[in-house]
Amino acid sequence: MILLAAGLNAQTPDPKPGLDKMLMQGEYEKVIDSCKQILLTDSLDAEIYFKLGTALQSTLMDEQALSAFQKAVSLDSANRNYNFILAKSYYSKSKNRLAEPLFSNLYGNDTLNWVYAYYLTSIYMQENRFDESIKIYDRFLKKDSANYAFHDRKGFALLKKGVYDSARIMYEESLQLKPDNTSAIKNLAFLYAEDNRRDTAVYILTEGIKIDPSDMDLYVRRAQLNYSRNYNKRALDDYLVILASGDSTELYLKRAGIGYCNNLQQYHAIKYLLLAYKIDSSDYETCSYLGQSYYKLRDMKRSIYYYEKVLKILAPITNQTRLSQILLAESLKEDGQYREALNTYLKAQQIKPDPNIYMIMANIYDEQFNDKKSALRYYQLYLDNLKSGGGMVSREYLDAIMKRMEYLKEEMAK
Repeated sequence: MILLAAGLNAQTPDPKPGLDKMLMQGEYEKVIDSCKQILLTDSLDAEIYFKLGTALQSTLMDEQALSAFQKAVSLDSANRNYNFILAKSYYSKSKNRLAEPLFSNLYGNDTLNWVYAYYLTSIYMQENRFDESIKIYDRFLKKDSANYAFHDRKGFALLKKGVYDSARIMYEESLQLKPDNTSAIKNLAFLYAEDNRRDTAVYILTEGIKIDPSDMDLYVRRAQLNYSRNYNKRALDDYLVILASGDSTELYLKRAGIGYCNNLQQYHAIKYLLLAYKIDSSDYETCSYLGQSYYKLRDMKRSIYYYEKVLKILAPITNQTRLSQILLAESLKEDGQYREALNTYLKAQQIKPDPNIYMIMANIYDEQFNDKKSALRYYQLYLDNLKSGGGMVSREYLDAIMKRMEYLKEEMAK
């Protein structure tokens, strides 16, 4: 019996020692099969669940991996590595409510562990809990004030919080520690621009481009700043670099076209504007500049086509704007804010006159302000627009208006 038992044991060696080697060699299917086999006889081994989760995660079976990590933590809740991997799994799935307690506990037990702090503050930042993030960053800055990354993180928290002066100081200190830190350069340029120091913002972005000419985001930011200041040629140069890099974004094509258009290079302008139009034919700005470019080239048929396209695109927006102004005017009138209501009605009428609005305005001048002259004017505008628009109202209604107008004229003559 002893010999038989020894023979059986020799045929079924313990598979645990080989799991790590299989994981290192990328033999994930074998690890999964081995772990499942072990768990049939030992379902309380946290390490096996953890290795199973690691293999499942490596084969992109994320939900099953998450379940395995959860089981590992439930069996060995004191294991930091298990908790960390489970927290990271929650975090990667944007399950911050589940990830935060784990990261918080890990960080609470090791407040000098930057990895724990990084994930925890990332959650805080996503939830706009900037002060909680800053408190942690301050702890690391106190420990290592020469670490530019801590300056960057605190600077970004201050930027998001809206404390721009303090954020700028943090990024300036970061650049003193690491002058080629293009991430700090970008955020510092943004802060300078927000402070209306746009020349400084452009200068620092230019310095960033010297450091890393391949970083297209630096060109994008500088181009945007120059474009917003109507420095079309400078913006154009950057947009051409961006486009040459292979980025054919519609916005960059359009703005390159606008740059050429404003530089009176219509043929070049049309080339880029047509490429932008091909991507988005509903962009009224692209159509407008195409109309302008063709007009300058005396190609009136194409110019007319694109200007008509602009009007067609803007029609729904214009109609909605007019309707919103009328509804706003109605609310102002009901609230007794008659002057504001009249001004808002006029804005709606500038888009498209409506005889009924003139009548409403006439009534306000007549009844609320006793302004006979203005009332007469708008009663007459009502009648004139009614005739030109072919509107139909009853004879009795028209007679009542005429009678009211005659009365107002007589009162003014007294």
